[in-house]
Amino acid sequence: MKDFVTNSLLEKSWKFRLLPEFYKPYMQNLFEFLQAEKSAGKVIYPPDSEIFYALNACPFEDVRVVILGQDPYHGAGQAHGLCFSVRRGVALPPSLKNIYKELQSDCGVAPALDGDLTSWANQGVLLLNTVLTVESGKPESHRGEGWEQFTDRILEALNSEREGLVFVLWGSNAQSKAGLIDGHRHLILKAPHPSPLSAYRGFFGCGHFSKINAWLKGHGSQPIVWSFPK
Repeated sequence: MKDFVTNSLLEKSWKFRLLPEFYKPYMQNLFEFLQAEKSAGKVIYPPDSEIFYALNACPFEDVRVVILGQDPYHGAGQAHGLCFSVRRGVALPPSLKNIYKELQSDCGVAPALDGDLTSWANQGVLLLNTVLTVESGKPESHRGEGWEQFTDRILEALNSEREGLVFVLWGSNAQSKAGLIDGHRHLILKAPHPSPLSAYRGFFGCGHFSKINAWLKGHGSQPIVWSFPK
C-alpha cells in the first residue's frame, strides 16, 4: 500500500497534504497489521487499488460535501472505496436502500437500480469512511488500528483550508467527529445512521439532501444532482 502512495497513484492534491502521514509510526503500524492479516490468509476489503478511491474520485479542491461513513462493507464484491456505495450489479445493502428511500421522500428522486455513487463523488461529494479497510465477514474488525487518525487528518485539512462545506454525520460514530469541524464556517448535519436498526429513529425525514443543496445555493455553489445517470 505504501507503493500505492509513493508511486503517485494517490490523487495529487491529497498526496500533497497526506504524504507525511504515511511515514508516521501509526501508519507504519497499520501497514504491518494489514500485511500480517493478509499473510495469515484473511481476506481484506476493498482491494488495495480501491482503498483510497474516495480521495481519488474527489480532489481536495473539488470537495463541497462530506458524507462520513464508518467502515467498508464486509461482503464479497461490495466495498469499492466509497462509503455506502457498491458497484453496479451488486445487490443494494440495506443502509443504501434506506438512503434511497429518504432521497425519494426528500427530493423526489426515484431509487436507482444500482448502488454506485460515483456520480455523487464526481460532483464534489467526498464519500469517506472513518476506517478504510475491513476483514471479510467481520464488521469493524479494523477499528482502532490507525485508520481513524488518518481520516481525522483528512477532516482537519478540509475544515481548516476550505470554507462553506457541508459535513453529513449519520450515526454516533460519524457524529463523534463533529469536534473536528468548525460549525461557524461549515454546515454540520446530524441524523441517526441509515441502517435498518436506526433509520426510523430520525434518519427518515431528516431532509439532508435538500438541506445540502439549499446551503450550496446559498453559498454560490451549484446544487448536487442526486439523480443517477441512466
